[in-house]
Amino acid sequence: MPTAFAEEYQPLLIKGLKDTTRPKFPNKSLLIAGCAACIGGTFQYGYNVSIINAPTMYVQDFLNQTWRERFQTDISRGALTLLWSTIVSMFTLGGLIGASVGGAMSVMLGRKGTLLINNIFALTAALLLGLSYPTGVFELLIIGRLFTGINAGISLCVQPLYLGEIAPTALRGAIGMGTSVFITGGILTGQVVGLKELLGREEYWPILLSTTCIPAFLQLLILPWFPESPRYLYIDKGDDEGCKKALKHLHGTAGWEGEWEDIVKEKNNLVGFQAKKPWQLFTDRGIRWQLLTIILLNAAQQLNGINAIYFYTDYLFKQSGISQDKIPYVTIGTGACECITALTCSLLIERLGRKVLITGGYTLMGICCILFTLTLSFQDASPILPYLSMACVFAFILSFGLGPGGVTNILTTELFTQTTRPAAYMIAGSVNWLSFLFIGLTFPFIVIGLQQYCFLVFLVICFLVATYILLIVPETKNRSFLEIQNEFQTSTSRADGAVTTLLSTSI
Repeated sequence: MPTAFAEEYQPLLIKGLKDTTRPKFPNKSLLIAGCAACIGGTFQYGYNVSIINAPTMYVQDFLNQTWRERFQTDISRGALTLLWSTIVSMFTLGGLIGASVGGAMSVMLGRKGTLLINNIFALTAALLLGLSYPTGVFELLIIGRLFTGINAGISLCVQPLYLGEIAPTALRGAIGMGTSVFITGGILTGQVVGLKELLGREEYWPILLSTTCIPAFLQLLILPWFPESPRYLYIDKGDDEGCKKALKHLHGTAGWEGEWEDIVKEKNNLVGFQAKKPWQLFTDRGIRWQLLTIILLNAAQQLNGINAIYFYTDYLFKQSGISQDKIPYVTIGTGACECITALTCSLLIERLGRKVLITGGYTLMGICCILFTLTLSFQDASPILPYLSMACVFAFILSFGLGPGGVTNILTTELFTQTTRPAAYMIAGSVNWLSFLFIGLTFPFIVIGLQQYCFLVFLVICFLVATYILLIVPETKNRSFLEIQNEFQTSTSRADGAVTTLLSTSI
């Protein structure tokens, strides 16, 4: 009887033993490697998004001055607007290009190798942006912003991939939140550096734009000291010794065996499979729900109203009596708010799970859309309403950072296995940048047509996405990639069965 008892419950005892040895805090090497990947990755992206705002007037003056020197006449308002829009939009075009090649580069060069090579685009961009003013060639701004976008597109594709693959299962969410934390940190840093007390003066704008080289240099100095993704080394390259060495370096000599077992199981399950191309994912029925999920989540990340909130921020600050010269300082508060929320999410994600945070985030954003519409509609009814609108702004940003802003990238990592993950990131990144471009082109017309009621559109999007996640997406906390894949197929097979039954009944 005791022997039978031991045999029956031995797997549970082993599982319990493994659970107790799971790390509660990241190893120092893992933490530094993650920070090194992020500083030249998504921090760079956030930084370049925000620093372009401060020198807007100065760059437009430079465009007019250069035009006058070339053609002995001032540039027309329409041509100036077109040139400035081109400079700004080149970042989005570059991001789309970077996202479309980032996954393939990560397969050919490795995750770490791609991140290091990607700094060439950042350094080239910094050189071109810095030389534009002294040479009097404004075309360098256009090319420089394009290279900056390519760097951002590759980073947003490959950096979350690297973080998800070097992190132990128990800390994958917290480490993966580094993507969101460093994006918001980059935005906040760009807002601070762009103040007039620092590099926000007219004579400093070329230096401000060329500071994008600093994160690139930092990554080139730190990241080479840390290993390549262990999963890439073993599953893609078949280097078992290199994988074990990398795991020991990243997780410590006492906590790497469990991750090694998971990697071996995943490779055994993928015997005979090769890394897939993006178009092959659309024909694979086994991952269609995962693919649909990341397409919806990445589109919603841009279409959920966060850009509308930032558009209305200046207007609301003015309505609240804040003078124009003080608005940049108050805007820093929104950046700090988003950064703090991302940090909070990184602390909560392993406790509450991905599903609770992202569903709750979209639900709260939907509620804020309702309140924001009401406060804007009755803006002049009471002097307190502009302040309530400001409170809605901060609540919306907090809700975005709490879930959608950070969890989306983590789910893109976790819903796919090694052979499909790079292609999934290429698709997710392309959808994200195309949605960014779409909202940038259409949003002014939405605001003109609907005014404050535009938030009702975002309300529908937020609630629909929250409902989809609640019904379709399984919880991925503390599960291996294979377990997540099996759970996803089990949960979505019910949806497939319901559709099949409905169709057969209709026929």
